[in-house]
Amino acid sequence: MIRRQLLRSWFPSFLLIIAFYACQGQPPRGGSGGPAGSGASRVQTGDEITASRRNAITTAVDRVSPAVVGINVTEVQEYQRDPFDGMFDDPFFEQFFGRRPSQTYRQEVHGLGSGFIISPDGYVVTNDHVAGAASKVIVTTTDGKQYDAKIIGSDRTADVALLKIDGKDFPYLQLGNSDDVIVGEWAIAFGNPFGLFDINSKPTVTVGVISNKGVDLQPQEDRIYRSMLQTDAAISSGNSGGPLVNSLGEVIGINSTIYSTSQSRMGAGSIGIGFAIPINRARDIIEQLKRGGKIDRNFWTGMRIQQVDARIAQYLKLKSTEGVVVVEISTNSPASNAGLEVGDVITAVNGVAVKTEGAAVLQLYDARVGDKMKLSVLRNGQQLEKILTLERRPG
Repeated sequence: MIRRQLLRSWFPSFLLIIAFYACQGQPPRGGSGGPAGSGASRVQTGDEITASRRNAITTAVDRVSPAVVGINVTEVQEYQRDPFDGMFDDPFFEQFFGRRPSQTYRQEVHGLGSGFIISPDGYVVTNDHVAGAASKVIVTTTDGKQYDAKIIGSDRTADVALLKIDGKDFPYLQLGNSDDVIVGEWAIAFGNPFGLFDINSKPTVTVGVISNKGVDLQPQEDRIYRSMLQTDAAISSGNSGGPLVNSLGEVIGINSTIYSTSQSRMGAGSIGIGFAIPINRARDIIEQLKRGGKIDRNFWTGMRIQQVDARIAQYLKLKSTEGVVVVEISTNSPASNAGLEVGDVITAVNGVAVKTEGAAVLQLYDARVGDKMKLSVLRNGQQLEKILTLERRPG
């Protein structure tokens, strides 16, 4: 009885002692016998984390960054102002001195933007609104070198400019295929927002997705923005002219314009709605600028159009207010030569439906001298096809 009581009293303690010494002899869980947090395991973990940080985005950034440039421009602007600034606007003074003529003043205005190199011999692409009217252009590369750039040519309508810097073996970018862009795929924007490139000669990188494609914007200062790529990658003032690339590092667009509710004296900030000119649209313009230095858009149609409204639709017995109506045609003009008549309703241009006057302007005025425009016309209930050949504006 006493033995059984002793056994019951020390046996649990004996088991605890055995378990303690057994645990002392085992290596830490997950280890190899060495102390936890040893140098070997830390190096291995660090390598794994570093490897996981390298991805398609960082690879594309490494590939693209050396060919992105900062652009500083000087532009001479002219404006007119009365040197007495309204002192003689009073009719009492006008009867003695008359209406004083204004004087023309010139002022240097400095601006900045972005661009990217597209060939080893130094051709640089940017926006027309960045450098098209500049009197002096300085291009800064990522090695900190600065170059005086020559404006090879610029197209205000498409908002594309081509520059040239002297040198060889420049890093350059591959142009992709913007027709293959997928909504939702990665989009990486490079540029010089608010002049940050000037601080360390490195472009700012922002990442988002392609939010939409084929977006037509309203004409802005005679510029036609058609089939634009929309992205939520941050684009701010100074990013204009920089490349928008895919995860392969191919240029799919030229950063050009944004919607913004954020504005300061330094410019507009991103709210996640930015637009880039599709590179397929820009590619042909770039090649023509390289060959001839300009795009000849000094054409005329010889007609005036107006949006179809409810009153016009009722008068012409139309079923809807979609399309534009021809309200005036000049004699011996491209429009009269094409057989158009006042009252014709244009419903499509080159196969693209035009439901509004703005849509018709986008299609018609993004053309060049000599282009033939196929017009779908509704006349007296009949659908007709007319070919409008754009001629150089007389005079």
